[in-house]
Amino acid sequence: MIITRTPFRITLGGGGTDLPAYYSKYGGFIFAAAIDKFMFININVPIVDSLVRVKYSISETVKNREELRHDIAKEALRLMDIEDSLEIVSMADVPAGTGLGSSSCYAVGLLTGLHSLKRNYVSLNELAEEACRIEIDRLKKPIGKQDQYMAAFGGLRVLEIEKDGTVKTRAARLTEETADALNRKLLMFYTGLSRSTDAILAEQSLGVRETKGAVVENMHEIKELGYKVLEAAESGNITDIGLLFDEHWKRKKKLATNMSNPWLEEIYALAKANGALGGKISGAGGGGFFLFYTEKDHQKLKEAMKKAGLKEMHFRFFYEGSKVMVNLMNGIR
Repeated sequence: MIITRTPFRITLGGGGTDLPAYYSKYGGFIFAAAIDKFMFININVPIVDSLVRVKYSISETVKNREELRHDIAKEALRLMDIEDSLEIVSMADVPAGTGLGSSSCYAVGLLTGLHSLKRNYVSLNELAEEACRIEIDRLKKPIGKQDQYMAAFGGLRVLEIEKDGTVKTRAARLTEETADALNRKLLMFYTGLSRSTDAILAEQSLGVRETKGAVVENMHEIKELGYKVLEAAESGNITDIGLLFDEHWKRKKKLATNMSNPWLEEIYALAKANGALGGKISGAGGGGFFLFYTEKDHQKLKEAMKKAGLKEMHFRFFYEGSKVMVNLMNGIR
């Protein structure tokens, strides 16, 4: 048995500029943080048969990988040249479709476990790129590169994405005191909405590919705001982050028709009326988690969100990436 643990992430700046449609023309930038909420993948080799069993929201038992409906599991097994005789079980701290990078956490966590099973060494960069190859190149998902890299590396991290897709990554240069203060002033609430962001991201990518002026201009501004959020964090001026979040909210809504809705707008206005300087909706928008920055009046904001039907999710920044937690395999596959 092998068990891996892979962290989810929140985006602090530059979200959307990691989409191939954008970075291939202009280059991308991401500032994000891994959090202490995880995807767990359990891998086991069956003793008495050669079937493939994959358990997630449903349970599949098939003769070989090609019969799997779980597209990421199928492609990961293809990539690792494993045809059958495997059991894969996944569990997560947060629901899928809530914008914290669950599909990429699954891909990275599964690859981490499969490499351990085969006793392969791969760098974190190689691990992230393998997950990108599966999700972006093979499965053609309209997603960017931040989720795979954040799942692999963890921490507070900066990604600079070249036009050819090369990712240069480094740890953000925050003091321990600044990181702790920022963590305390960021509050996250679950909206109760969970859905695929593929349609939203596809519309956003189409706007960039067709060089629609308003979409491209807003993406440029979002990237610039991302650089400013990083500068504020690394200089310790974290109050500016809340104000920059508010400006980002205004820009983000203009990227796709489903990016927001009247109820989310109402929640955002309620949060600002109760102490939040600004906020972000997780992932591409349309649901999932609201992340708000508030200098003070934490309890006031919490009570307002609770009355509105949102549930707080406590979190801490997490400084490890995907990792094997248990390895009880004796032989080499």
